[in-house]
Amino acid sequence: MAVLKVIEVMSSSEKSWEDATAAAVKNAAKTVKEIRSVYVQDMSAVVNKNLITEFRVTVKITFEIIAD
Repeated sequence: MAVLKVIEVMSSSEKSWEDATAAAVKNAAKTVKEIRSVYVQDMSAVVNKNLITEFRVTVKITFEIIAD
């Protein structure tokens, strides 16, 4: 039996929402092992002079904490 935990992480990128999501997983993986999935909960963007300057995501990252 596996025990899973979910954490919420916020991340941003100047490129895309996909890049912001990948950055969230990459940064979480520095301290969290056995990441199983990522769920994008919310997306937003910063607009400056009618151009998107920053893509932001809030994600839920699921990882295993105990394995049999």
